[in-house]
Amino acid sequence: MGILWGLLIPLIGTTAGAACVFLLKDELKPTVQKALLGFASGVMVAASVWSLLIPSMDMSEAMGRFAFIPAAVGLLLGILFLLLLDKCIPHLHLGSDTPEGPKKKISKTLMLVLAVTLHNIPEGMAVGVVFAGALSGNSGLTMAGAFALAVGIAIQNFPEGAVISLPLKSESGMTSGKSFLCGMASGIVEPIAAGITILLSAIVTPILPYLLAFAAGAMIYVVVEELIPEASEGEHSNIGTLGFALGFVLMMILDVALG
Repeated sequence: MGILWGLLIPLIGTTAGAACVFLLKDELKPTVQKALLGFASGVMVAASVWSLLIPSMDMSEAMGRFAFIPAAVGLLLGILFLLLLDKCIPHLHLGSDTPEGPKKKISKTLMLVLAVTLHNIPEGMAVGVVFAGALSGNSGLTMAGAFALAVGIAIQNFPEGAVISLPLKSESGMTSGKSFLCGMASGIVEPIAAGITILLSAIVTPILPYLLAFAAGAMIYVVVEELIPEASEGEHSNIGTLGFALGFVLMMILDVALG
């Protein structure tokens, strides 16, 4: 039951953020959105480093000087995996009128939700991989560390939920209820991805260092390809930078203090 709650924590963060649609009339101000995007970027980069890449290299210390290989290979494969998904799944980023991926006749709303859902997959994988490692008992990963990662992901999911639900209401003319459900739906993929990863733990455990780095690479792709550019464009880009610093420090504290 404890692990189930751990897997649901990120979804709770997304749901709470999506619920902002009932409290706020319009979409977030650009400065607030930049701060939140920067914050989410900081959390994801810190989680990639402290919760995924460093443990990956620690587990591979028996390889001596070549302990970096699983982390390096996994990181690159994770980036390539997200690049492939970006090319194969039709989606539309917030603030853009040009869809990406294959051309399909689907609604703008669905493409917006698909864009966020696409980027939530690596976060769910990251949580699942760390929980699987903690369950294996011999990986050096702990349940406290797994919960710390889940809480960190949930914190950065809060602004993501708000950033997807509020524009759907203000720009697409959807009702508050439908906007909330779309925002929440974008986060459902996380516990699903995490649960599948745990169910495959017998396969996962032998290649855990590679999978940890794979999840890190996928998250870093999201940060560099979308979040940081959106937080930096136009005026007041320094607000996104300050948000990044705050998110990075918070996730670092969570990982070290709870892990």
